[in-house]
Amino acid sequence: MFVYVLNKNGQPLMPCKPRKARLLLNEKKAKVVKQTPFTIQLLYGSSGYKQPVSLGVDAGTKHIGFSAPTEKDVLFEGDVQLRTDIQDKLATRRQYRRSRRSRKTRYRQPRFDNRKKEKGWLAPSVQHKVDSHIRFVEKVHALLPITTITVEVAQFDIQKIKKPEIEGEGYQQGDQFGFWNVREYVFFRDNHRCQHCKGKSKDKILNVHHIESRKTGGDSPDNLLTLCETCHKKIHREGLEHLFQRKKKPFRDASQMAVMRWFIYNGLKARYPDAKLTYGYLTKNTRIEHSLEKSHAVDARCISGHPTAKPSEATYQYKQVRKNNRQLHKTTILKGGIRKANKAERFVKGFQLFDKVLCEGQPCFIFGRRKTGSFDLRLLDGTVISRGKSYKKIALKEKATSWLVERSETVHIPPHE
Repeated sequence: MFVYVLNKNGQPLMPCKPRKARLLLNEKKAKVVKQTPFTIQLLYGSSGYKQPVSLGVDAGTKHIGFSAPTEKDVLFEGDVQLRTDIQDKLATRRQYRRSRRSRKTRYRQPRFDNRKKEKGWLAPSVQHKVDSHIRFVEKVHALLPITTITVEVAQFDIQKIKKPEIEGEGYQQGDQFGFWNVREYVFFRDNHRCQHCKGKSKDKILNVHHIESRKTGGDSPDNLLTLCETCHKKIHREGLEHLFQRKKKPFRDASQMAVMRWFIYNGLKARYPDAKLTYGYLTKNTRIEHSLEKSHAVDARCISGHPTAKPSEATYQYKQVRKNNRQLHKTTILKGGIRKANKAERFVKGFQLFDKVLCEGQPCFIFGRRKTGSFDLRLLDGTVISRGKSYKKIALKEKATSWLVERSETVHIPPHE
């Protein structure tokens, strides 16, 4: 276990052992600036001895693996869980906006002709993930004297994943080649027959049904199904959407990673000229060569160039959460056309959402609150500590931020043959 150290000016130094940190704090030569990961700042001038520290980053769409080892020891290692709810929330906001315009019956001239996206524009959900990678690297830089950064980028041939035998002109002539639109292709694929009743309803009007919500599943053919109008209405009226499942796994993560990889690398290169990149097959080869377990943190250690460094006694798990909810009104309209305000008190009995607290000696986070002072306490992996613990039986440890972090003991798995 290490305690992270900053000099008098806030610049990172090499971490120290807990015993040395305790002596510095007792002698009033340092102060605590952060609880997790535990960080102290010196109150006297010190140039500090520094060793080369390399940072390995295993980039991803849902998780970021990170490892910062020296040649001998791993100083900082763990996993970051990114937000995956942005696309759904933006789609919901768009739905509210359209409904509001419809209610107000306000007409305006179309403005689509004068809208132009900037060069390098990314969808908000993808841009947030790119920014999160860069912000987290900055967080590690503020904690340790990093000398080199290596980030792994992945490239996926989605056409090859769908059809392993594809080659040559097949890349230019996809499944929808020769069809006017996706709707026509889906009807042709399903033989112009309802996939629920198989034509028993005798309804000749065909509709295209979204297996997953259009907000999250999109309009790709894998998410579309041919249904007659009778079955289509029945399924939505009786809530039978669960009867259908996508036959193929969506390639959303693979396509996002193909877009993100160069934005992440170029963003890091602009801030840290010593940044370099590597590829997944090299990481896999290094991991197998040294008989290491498969995880985001271990992959990051292999990426850093020091796979044989001694693992730390603890790893750190980060999770990103939404900072603010700016929705003004509840969706449900009450009697008399009253729209209830979507406002909740920020503090309940002195605690706010996502505060880190101590409950019977166990660090956990507030994931739900009631006005009576009863809180829902959980760990970052979803483990429930208490569904309704009184505010009198918990103590505040750290105030809430959009980056939640907890420390966990490392379970070492022996190398396999």
